[in-house]
Amino acid sequence: MDLHMMNCELLATCSALGYLEGDTYHKEPDCLESVKDLIRYLRHEDETRDVRQQLGAAQILQSDLLPILTQHHQDKPLFDAVIRLMVNLTQPALLCFGNLPKEPSFRHHFLQVLTYLQAYKEAFASEKAFGVLSETLYELLQLGWEERQEEDNLLIERILLLVRNILHVPADLDQEKIDDDASAHDQLLWAIHLSGLDDLLLFLASSSAEEQWSLHVLEIVSLMFRDQNPEQLAGVGQGRLAQERSADFAELEVLRQREMAEKKTRALQRGNRHSRFGGSYIVQGLKSIGERDLIFHKGLHNLRNYSSDLGKQPKKVPKRRQAARELSIQRRSALNVRLFLRDFCSEFLENCYNRLMGSVKDHLLREKAQQHDETYYMWALAFFMAFNRAASFRPGLVSETLSVRTFHFIEQNLTNYYEMMLTDRKEAASWARRMHLALKAYQELLATVNEMDISPDEAVRESSRIIKNNIFYVMEYRELFLALFRKFDERCQPRSFLRDLVETTHLFLKMLERFCRSRGNLVVQNKQKKRRKKKKKVLDQAIVSGNVPSSPEEVEAVWPALAEQLQCCAQNSELSMDSVVPFDAASEVPVEEQRAEAMVRIQDCLLAGQAPQALTLLRSAREVWPEGDVFGSQDISPEEEIQLLKQILSAPLPRQQGPEERGAEEEEEEEEEEEEELQVVQVSEKEFNFLDYLKRFACSTVVRAYVLLLRSYQQNSAHTNHCIVKMLHRLAHDLKMEALLFQLSVFCLFNRLLSDPAAGAYKELVTFAKYILGKFFALAAVNQKAFVELLFWKNTAVVREMTEGYGSLDDRSSSRRAPTWSPEEEAHLRELYLANKDVEGQDVVEAILAHLNTVPRTRKQIIHHLVQMGLADSVKDFQRKGTHIVLWTGDQELELQRLFEEFRDSDDVLGHIMKNITAKRSRARIVDKLLALGLVAERRELYKKRQKKLASSILPNGAESLKDFCQEDLEEEENLPEEDSEEEEEGGSEAEQVQGSLVLSNENLGQSLHQEGFSIPLLWLQNCLIRAADDREEDGEWTGCSQAVPLVPLTEENEEAMENEQFQQLLRKLGVRPPASGQETFWRIPAKLSPTQLRRAAASLSQPEEEQKLQPELQPKVPGEQGSDEEHCKEHRAQALRALLLAHKKKAGLASPEEEDAVGKEPLKAAPKKRQLLDSDEEQEEDEGRNRAPELGAPGIQKKKRYQIEDDEDD
Repeated sequence: MDLHMMNCELLATCSALGYLEGDTYHKEPDCLESVKDLIRYLRHEDETRDVRQQLGAAQILQSDLLPILTQHHQDKPLFDAVIRLMVNLTQPALLCFGNLPKEPSFRHHFLQVLTYLQAYKEAFASEKAFGVLSETLYELLQLGWEERQEEDNLLIERILLLVRNILHVPADLDQEKIDDDASAHDQLLWAIHLSGLDDLLLFLASSSAEEQWSLHVLEIVSLMFRDQNPEQLAGVGQGRLAQERSADFAELEVLRQREMAEKKTRALQRGNRHSRFGGSYIVQGLKSIGERDLIFHKGLHNLRNYSSDLGKQPKKVPKRRQAARELSIQRRSALNVRLFLRDFCSEFLENCYNRLMGSVKDHLLREKAQQHDETYYMWALAFFMAFNRAASFRPGLVSETLSVRTFHFIEQNLTNYYEMMLTDRKEAASWARRMHLALKAYQELLATVNEMDISPDEAVRESSRIIKNNIFYVMEYRELFLALFRKFDERCQPRSFLRDLVETTHLFLKMLERFCRSRGNLVVQNKQKKRRKKKKKVLDQAIVSGNVPSSPEEVEAVWPALAEQLQCCAQNSELSMDSVVPFDAASEVPVEEQRAEAMVRIQDCLLAGQAPQALTLLRSAREVWPEGDVFGSQDISPEEEIQLLKQILSAPLPRQQGPEERGAEEEEEEEEEEEEELQVVQVSEKEFNFLDYLKRFACSTVVRAYVLLLRSYQQNSAHTNHCIVKMLHRLAHDLKMEALLFQLSVFCLFNRLLSDPAAGAYKELVTFAKYILGKFFALAAVNQKAFVELLFWKNTAVVREMTEGYGSLDDRSSSRRAPTWSPEEEAHLRELYLANKDVEGQDVVEAILAHLNTVPRTRKQIIHHLVQMGLADSVKDFQRKGTHIVLWTGDQELELQRLFEEFRDSDDVLGHIMKNITAKRSRARIVDKLLALGLVAERRELYKKRQKKLASSILPNGAESLKDFCQEDLEEEENLPEEDSEEEEEGGSEAEQVQGSLVLSNENLGQSLHQEGFSIPLLWLQNCLIRAADDREEDGEWTGCSQAVPLVPLTEENEEAMENEQFQQLLRKLGVRPPASGQETFWRIPAKLSPTQLRRAAASLSQPEEEQKLQPELQPKVPGEQGSDEEHCKEHRAQALRALLLAHKKKAGLASPEEEDAVGKEPLKAAPKKRQLLDSDEEQEEDEGRNRAPELGAPGIQKKKRYQIEDDEDD
């Protein structure tokens, strides 16, 4: 649709507003309703903002709404409606579209809406419109809070929003390029001044009763001073200062020198006479692309400007890599506007600033403001504090924002913006603009504190000293600039941000250096992040120190003395065991798995000569771990205890590695060894050294940022260039790191600077460039590789190697390196490796460490040297066997499957597997592997089962008890988490007993379910269990790899039963698995149940007594006596199910004679064929119960008949 062609309904509505005759606007009778209709149309416009564009193209605001506003403002309902419509029409384009559209079509609509907004702004630049707004606002503010209605507050807010929207419209850059000219924004500000609206804004900002409008007022004020420079604004009307005149003179001198140089160059290019030679030249010594000399096709006067890049197309930079554009442009307004703004700033500082900023800060802290409203606070802080500092510095006028809390608030927001810019990459440019505002506020706070240092008032200087003491003490304020430099990204952050960052850093370093000199010594806060690793048990000090016997001969020599002590201790009956605990109760390792550590502790005590402690520890361990008689039997004699301790002393027990070895092997075994690392921030104090802090800036990222800003030295101000040179001079001269600037791009910049015709205006830059070049050529005379180093940015380590010689860092760090291996040590290492490599059950490296008595080595050093000597192929050959094993081999998987099949029916499947598996692994890894192999469906199947007293295999009624089949209370396991919690497995027996007592017994469950009318669902469940057993028998030898069989209830009775809690409890007792959450719908018969278990479970559900009670009810009844077809069908199905169940029991050998007689004597009645049952099992049972009930005793016939019925159903 063409947006310039107005919709007919919209056109009719606009025509009903009224008409303008001369300067008088005549409204129509339906004017108010038409305005409301326009508001309604705007509410339902599409995503292209078609209604807004059509109204803008028709100039409704200029031709109708503004005349109604100025001439009919006495009509309050109409005035309110027009204000509402204007607020909607003038809202920012970004707010209409959400963000800046990227699609060309939507970008066109966005720019079109922006054009209409700029036209609205020009139309509002009249004293009449703002006069009406200011008069209305004045009348509303005259009302007290008890007289002011809710409609009045809404009108005040809408007027402020309308003024905000008009001021927010961006300027047309094509029309507002000239300084000192009255732009549309200047005309709007002058209209505000003439209407007196500025005085009302000052009143709202200063009145404590109007705090609710503080954020609106601050936003309007920030938009009024959008393009202004506070320093220039403060000097308006005071004449040109000497500093400004000198700056202008220097700028003109630079331009004059460049013009003179260009004239001189052009004069040199023109010869005295015209050269008639139009050929080409060969430039000797300058190679072309090939090996030949360069051929130059132009005149000789152009040879000086020759470059290899001539004629080449510049490489196009992608949009995502282009530098960020400058969005804020400062310009000088007309003089009368600047005078008005200067007076407004002075009155605002004297009467409103402290109160308004306090109120806004309170709104921000209490989260009463909207998102990102803190940016207006930071802008106002930077602007008005700069104006106060430039006009007449009075700290009392800005005392509200001159505190340590303000520094903290700005630093906190700056850090938040910095982190969001790194994480939210899509909105990185927006976060960078907010970060720039925060940096400007931080810069102005530092500048104000610096200005307070030279104040004649002693109290002001003391306040400045207190603020600086707090700022320089806290670490975050010092580290802020380093973080901003290191993460500077020119794709998101414009060049102006880098300029302000360089100037702020220069000011901070100057203040810090001066403060350190005045104090002598400065104590600051220091924070360090230390990593604490999870503590592991190490050997006793005597063992670690190495003063223990290691060889078997030394152990035999020590034993006689130990035997005497042990005999004395064994005869002492007063030997106490209370103070010795053989296990660590706080350790995450289960108590059962700490037996090996207890054995090592006993051996350590014996090796250290502590016989009483060893004997006490042995007896305590025997009390804790009596099974297996690992620490001796309970009735062991003292002589046998001594012999057991002798065996422990000489046994090669596996030990944990020492702390040094563990630290050396962390890099190799990261994937195998799990360590808990905690970062702990330690806060301490230290004496501050300014040069040490300055060294933090000596890195390539900071230097590159400074060089990037230095490339635009011609556009930079003299102060910016001074800040750049000062920082680079600190790094090069104060820190003696000139080589940081030895980079080819820096030297190209110096070459451009030195060849600049106006180089005389940059004396400081030229002097510094010559100093760096001199240092480089002096170094190049000694180090010829310095020319190659020009190609790379360098860090401090490379700088030191360039200046002090390559390899100097290696010489300094030689003390921290491992000692070299002598030929004798290598020969001894070879002998030890060849002697122990084939010994089974021991670690080769551990054996070498035990017998290597020369220079102390770590495990990692020995392994690497064995690989270097060629004795081993790889470091992986020496990986430890044990719980650190990660990968499973094929043989280990087969062994795990064999152990699972062997112990799957035991009470503790996982415990037996861990005891008998060859490659020892943790409990969690074994469980994960069992799940991966599909041997178990979920972790709860591996929980330790509760021991129960088993009754006889067959109950008196012929059905086996359900307790014999289900040895595990699955209902209780459902409440346990699905994680490997050994503590819950071991300590949950008491809870199981308590909960098991509350659960109904199996007999009561069956009886209660029969009484509630679940007889048919119980028979259906029996049939499903027996059919599953038959299917698994028909598949051949059962291997446990069958699939879980779902229980699908196809009748309403079965569905109601499956939803019954008591029936579900019975299913859990039987071992039927509930559906997995979010993945399954039906209960399933697990694949782990064997056919025998399934038949026993089905047999346990039999209720002969109930069957006998039901027999009279199942006799044929008179058709007239409550004999509906549905009841006959149910009775017949029950008889068929019982008959089929008896056949399966006879096949399994579990049926009793009483059951056979009860079913055989029971008469069968044909079921009416009025409806077909949905359950195939029930269809089969109906056919078999109707036709072949006496023949179901033979298993073979029954199976054949079942297959025949299934085939018929398939047909």
